[in-house]
Amino acid sequence: MIEDLLDETVDPQLSGQSDESCQELKLSRRTFVQLLGAGLLITVTEGVSLGRRSGGRSRGSITVAARVHLNLDGTITVMTGKVEEGQGSRAQLTQAAAEELRVGADRIRLVMADTALVPDDGITAGSRTTPYTVPAVRRGAATARELLTRLAAKQWRVDGSALKVRDGAITNPKTKQTITYGDLAESKEVAEAFKQGVSSDVAVTAVSEWKVLGNSVARPNNRDLVTGAHRYPSDIVRPNMLYGKMLRPPSYGATLESIDLSRAKAMKDVVVVRDGQFVGCAAPSSFRAGQAIEAVAKTASWKTTTAHPSSKEIFSYLKERARSGRSRANTRGSTEQGLARAAKALSETYEVAYIQHVPMEPRAAVAEWSRGNLTVWAGIDWPQRIQGDLARAFGISSERVRVIVPDMGGGFGGKHSGEAAEEAARLAKASGHPVCVQWSRAEEFTWAYFRPAAAIECKGGLDSKGSLIAWEFTSINPGSAAIDTPYNIPNTRILSVGSDSPLRQGPYRCLAATANNFARESFMDELAAAAGADPLEFRLAHLENQRIRTVLETAAKHFDWPARRKRVTGDVGVGLACGTEKNSCVAACVEVGIDRRGGEIKVNEVCEAFECGPIQNPANLLSQVQGCIIMGLGGALREEMKFEDGRILNAGFADYLVPRFRDVPKIDVHLVNKTDIPSAGGGETPIIAVAPAIGNAVFAATGVRIRSMPMRGGLLKRA
Repeated sequence: MIEDLLDETVDPQLSGQSDESCQELKLSRRTFVQLLGAGLLITVTEGVSLGRRSGGRSRGSITVAARVHLNLDGTITVMTGKVEEGQGSRAQLTQAAAEELRVGADRIRLVMADTALVPDDGITAGSRTTPYTVPAVRRGAATARELLTRLAAKQWRVDGSALKVRDGAITNPKTKQTITYGDLAESKEVAEAFKQGVSSDVAVTAVSEWKVLGNSVARPNNRDLVTGAHRYPSDIVRPNMLYGKMLRPPSYGATLESIDLSRAKAMKDVVVVRDGQFVGCAAPSSFRAGQAIEAVAKTASWKTTTAHPSSKEIFSYLKERARSGRSRANTRGSTEQGLARAAKALSETYEVAYIQHVPMEPRAAVAEWSRGNLTVWAGIDWPQRIQGDLARAFGISSERVRVIVPDMGGGFGGKHSGEAAEEAARLAKASGHPVCVQWSRAEEFTWAYFRPAAAIECKGGLDSKGSLIAWEFTSINPGSAAIDTPYNIPNTRILSVGSDSPLRQGPYRCLAATANNFARESFMDELAAAAGADPLEFRLAHLENQRIRTVLETAAKHFDWPARRKRVTGDVGVGLACGTEKNSCVAACVEVGIDRRGGEIKVNEVCEAFECGPIQNPANLLSQVQGCIIMGLGGALREEMKFEDGRILNAGFADYLVPRFRDVPKIDVHLVNKTDIPSAGGGETPIIAVAPAIGNAVFAATGVRIRSMPMRGGLLKRA
């Protein structure tokens, strides 16, 4: 069965790797297996048989060979199940391996996200790569280095602790004897040693001794990306490939009652498939497949039995159905008594709309069947999970399914599911040809899942001295990420409750923290105003978390908060916000200008400080923070799904406005390098301070508090 899976030619582009990183894989996969005895490459059976779901880390113990290979030319191949979707993990994981193997990053050939070759490193989401997969890769590389050093010491009959490893060579300083990784690539002793498990307690390089980590290393395949040589999932082409299109319901909840497929079946070179509610067509071109779908769509009869709310009434809808799902509560002291004793008490509700992830590359997949085995190239976040999903869908073993994820064009939490992969596989099985399915932008906007909408109720009480003594926070529908307040308040009640969402919803960049932090930091500003306090000083007076204090003070210093707050005039305002999530901390100061005639908010400047432990790649982290800021502008000011009668009303860029170049403000980022704690991920948390800082700046400029995302500028128009 494994031989059947492997009996094909490995094309480095189709496996999602660069030509350089996979030059040794251009062999027949059968030949590839035969060469394993010489210790040339990873054993494929280990890659296939590793654990499936791992919660962000490789499940159980894996062998060194499943992670690291020595190549004859002195390069090292490193394997990871992580996906590169624009966040820079290809560079970061390359650095991690290079650091522990004592070589330059240019010597590492990273193979990513191919279930036939790599261990299961879990889903690429939740900022897990840095805290979980980077350490796993480092341990694998460090174990390999130790094993190689021991073998050299044994061969030379010396104490291994006396040997030095540098630039891919092991040297005895006394005798000047040297052996390189390339020299060891064909060693049977190395092949045998690499069958050992990766050591869980192997010593990795201290931050103070980093040579490769801590530096700005570009993605190894950057040239391919900018020249167009790289093939994204939507670029994959297979011999005799067809293109697939699916029949979509006219609205949410609609079920297919009847359909006439005869017109499409009569079309030349068209394959038509119906399986229950699934109807799809495959043809030699996407245009022809689209014509076939149009032909059958005209004959389709649909039934809709479920009433569907509109986006205009969504927040009352969620409130009415609150607590029907799971709930989570945290309490401290008594908020009832605290609010009763308060000199001032406030109560407000914040609303957050559904929005889409809007990746540059919509869902895409190519599926190909051969002798009962399925290979899929797809843009998804967890190849092993989709491998299992496909195996169950088609009633075959996981070993007969291979999922490959070429570096893809964005996800932001929106590609955890493999709809396009299953659609392509269904059509490929029926047609006997490889099939490519590429979702249109309208399909992505309509049928992919959304960031959850939210209604968040806040209550707060101040004593006579302006100190916070009571805090109630009830978050309906978005989830519990970043729901706990970081502020020191004696009486708190924090509740996360589910609701019956009328739209399909799921993870988004920093999950529910975008909604929860928006409400909390906006309400903190309202309480500061009620206390007659400076928003910065009010926060600092209630903050014991030194990491948050540091980023807040750093952002305020570089923004020159005290002076700018005093000198802004007219329709210009400044605001700030901070927060913590995923073991990292962020603070942002913002200046906005208000067009009161048109009711528009213009963000002039964002100054953000961010800390996620020791910085592993400064340039890449800077790009991540900048990307979060720009993405945060969209959710704060304009992005919002509009729907009615089960239909999306703005399923295109003309009506769903993501930030444009003209919207980008001056961005001033300050990275705080905290080296006494483990590194955390940096691709999500920087987004959570953007919206509340903007809202607080709008209030400073106008005296109008906008309690919604997006912030509807029409509230600011002068009569």
